[in-house]
Order: sequence, then C-alpha cells, then structure tokens
Amino acid sequence: MKSILKSLKLLSDPTRLRILMLSDNESLSVAEFQEILGMGQSRISTHLSQLKAEGLVSDERSGKNNIYTCTTSAELMDVARAAASEVPELAADRAALRHLLRKRKDTARAYFDELAGRFGKDYVPGRSWKALAEALIKVLNYRVVADLGAGEGTLAQLLAQRAEKVIAVDLSPKMVEFGQQLAVQNGLANLEYRLGDIESPPIDDGTLDLAVLSQALHHAEHPQRALDAAFRAIKPGGRLVVLDLLQHTFEEARELYADRWLGFSESNLATMMEKSGFSQIETIVADQETSAPKFQTLLGIGTRP
Repeated sequence: MKSILKSLKLLSDPTRLRILMLSDNESLSVAEFQEILGMGQSRISTHLSQLKAEGLVSDERSGKNNIYTCTTSAELMDVARAAASEVPELAADRAALRHLLRKRKDTARAYFDELAGRFGKDYVPGRSWKALAEALIKVLNYRVVADLGAGEGTLAQLLAQRAEKVIAVDLSPKMVEFGQQLAVQNGLANLEYRLGDIESPPIDDGTLDLAVLSQALHHAEHPQRALDAAFRAIKPGGRLVVLDLLQHTFEEARELYADRWLGFSESNLATMMEKSGFSQIETIVADQETSAPKFQTLLGIGTRP
C-alpha cells in the first residue's frame, strides 16, 4: 500500500500539483507538459517519476512517447484540488491546455507542417518564400490594415499594394520619417506612418480589418498590453497576425537587437491572445533559420469575435 503521508508530501510541491491537475483533465506526453508549463524535460520527467512511484499517475507507451494519466484516488484528488486552488499559475495552465487540445484536433495541421518542411529543400528556379509571400499579399483583400512596430515599413509597403489604407506605427521618429519618405517616393498615398508605441498605438478603437505584429512583440515592455491594444483597434470579425521568435536561449539578443523577451512559446502566445479576447486562435512554427543561433519563426493568428 502506498504511503498517504508520502503522497501528501509530493502534493505540497506547486509544480507537481500543476502536473497532476493537467493529467487529471487529459493524458499528456512529457513534451506536451513542457509546452504547457514552459519547463525543461528533465525537471518534468523527475516530477512525473516521483508521482508515478506513488501511484498518482501512470504511463503508457505510444510510439516514441510515454503518455501520462492521473490515477490518484478520488479522496486524495479532493485534497489536491483544494491545494491547487492556491497555485496562481493554474488558470494559465488551463488556457494553455485548451490551446494544445485545439492543436490536436487540427488534423490538417500535420499535413501542412509536412508541406512546409519540404518547401525550399528542393531547388525550383523562381520559387521562394519571398515570392510566395508577395503573391499571397496581393490577393488579400482588407480595407484598413495596421503594421504595428513597422520599423522601416517593408511589410507596410507590400500591404499598401492591396489594402485601401495602411497605418504603419513605430516608436522611432527616424523610422517613421524614413518610412514616410519611402511611401511618398513610391507613390503610396494610402500608406500613413504614425509615431507611437504598440502598447498604446495612435489608432481609433474598432477601426482595423487586420493588424500585424511582425517581429515587434518581443520588443514590447508588456506584450500582453500590446495584444490588448491590438484587440481594441480591430473591428469585430477582424484579424490579428503575429510573427515573432519562438522561445530561445540566445541571451546575446538582448544586447545585439535590443530584445526585451527571448521569444515566446506557442502556448504562451496563444494564452496571451486568448486573454486579450481573440478567438479561433492558431499557432505554428513557420520557419527555422539554418545559421546559428537558428532562430525559429512563430506565427499566431486570431479573430476578434
């Protein structure tokens, strides 16, 4: 018979409580626990091993992964749930779990991930990500678009070829001046540059059909506020596109590129977008650089209900 005292001691650790609450809702792999909790594999595996030793979880082999399920008795789970109510991360864990389960159901995702993985590996004259992106931008049909954290405005200028109006927002006066000059030189009368912070952009509420945060969110002091601001600016039915860095450990980026955050995990970005109010949220790792430190590009899309 397993020791009740030892089980209670195990459940006094907040991380093990979080793991147990997640496994009570859904059977998960170590990698999925990593994605939700944002912790390393060895740390999670150690906690799972301790919980398994006391019969609080069980595992089952599925392909290359061990899938863990809660097997804690009903009486002990009542105690665990009461204790877990004091763990502040629990709400974020539930939101991250919901996002992960949505990804599981997206059977098309695996197919398109495979296509994306093949793209560019075989040389085809004239085919590139840049050419494909420009072609897709030309068929998009949005009236009012904002490029938030636009920099010199390359993306904004591409969007201006199709949209009725594009608003490019940047915090740097020199970037705004430079971008506006380029817009005038290229005859883009529908492209307007505005000086402002992405956490409080100079855009009226409910006026945008599309907002884009392209490699800007990891520069924000408060990323959640930037997403909240984008939500307010987008009209019902409008969409947000986030392109940013997948979470990484290249600390030098803080000095080299003035990065405030070292990227975001898929679950972290999805949770923040959900908290802002977006629905129909999708995330995907869209690309990986071949040169060190091999940054990966995270794509997130959401709709304002």
